[in-house]
Formats: sequence, C-alpha cells, structure tokens
Amino acid sequence: MKDPAAPHHSHARGGLLQRGRPAPRVTVRLVSQDDVPVLTALLTANRDHLAPWDPARPDGYWTEEFQRQDTARLLDLHRLGGILPGVVLLDGEPVGRISVNNVVHGPFLSGDLGYWVSRHATGRGVATAAVAAMTRWAFGEAGLHRLQAGTLLHNAASQRVLRKCGFTPIGVAPRYLRIAGEWQDHLLFQLLDEPGMR
Repeated sequence: MKDPAAPHHSHARGGLLQRGRPAPRVTVRLVSQDDVPVLTALLTANRDHLAPWDPARPDGYWTEEFQRQDTARLLDLHRLGGILPGVVLLDGEPVGRISVNNVVHGPFLSGDLGYWVSRHATGRGVATAAVAAMTRWAFGEAGLHRLQAGTLLHNAASQRVLRKCGFTPIGVAPRYLRIAGEWQDHLLFQLLDEPGMR
C-alpha cells in the first residue's frame, strides 16, 4: 500500500487568503504513535469546544495512555482495511483528526467520514481542505465508491464544509447518535466517487 501522505491524494490547500499572507498548507496523513502526545494535548485543550458535538467519552479518554492504546487499535483496523485514520496538519503541525470509519468492502465500498479541528484552526478553511484531502485518499488509494457523513441539525459550520467538498444531503436520520448525553437527529450527507475526483 502506498504512503497515504503521497501528494496525489493527501495534500490540499485551504484557508482564507489575507492580504500579504499565504494560505495555510493543510495536509492529511495516516496517524502514528508519534502523534499521540500532541493529539492528546489538543483533545484536552479542546474538551469544551468539542463537547457539544461528541458522544460521551469513557474515563481516561483524555489521557495519553488511552490515546496510545486507541491509536494502536485504529492502526490494526487500518491494516485490515476497516478504517482510514488520519491526522490533520496545518503547516506541518497537528491540529485535528479525520477518519473514514466503518469501511465496508465488497459491492458497497463505503465508509463514514468524521473529523474535528482545534478551536484555533477553525474558520480558516482547514476542515474543508482536510475533508477534500481525505476524500482523495478514500476514492484514490483506498478505492472506495461512497462516503457518508452526518452532522447535528444545528451544526451549520460542518454542513458548509461538507457542501464545499461536494457532499449532498440525503435526509434526516432521527435519533441517529447519542451526542452530549442525548439521542440526536442528524442530517446525513453523501459523496460518490466521480470521474476526476482522484
């Protein structure tokens, strides 16, 4: 398997241009154990920022030990073809996570997209560039046909990201996920592999 950091499917430009300042360079690559300390610190620093959008987390989730074990589990699943676990980099520094989970092969060739970026990286096109990069990885090297993503009905920012990347809404799933302690409806989006996407 090729390195998912290879330029043909993992690099994307994003960000809002400011006069005299270049757009930040956003890349996505396979997560590694070397990322765990920084990602754990990001999770801890963004705990309140992510809480409205996250499911309940087990005790110890915000510890480096838990994240190291979880990263090992994700990398094992990746080797089996069940997940594309990525890290979002802004100018080379980790600022979030992005993954295609629940990958199903055979005639379905589909997976569920999920992502988050640190509060300090929001509003700069980082999430949009990361989703675009992950889409190229999923439809390119991973050979998937379809991606699905779900957002809370009031998560307009995430819906904008998905729409900018070509995802289209396909309906509302009632009580889809238990988020912030309650079963909540989600707006589902999909993106199909089309010529030129790779």
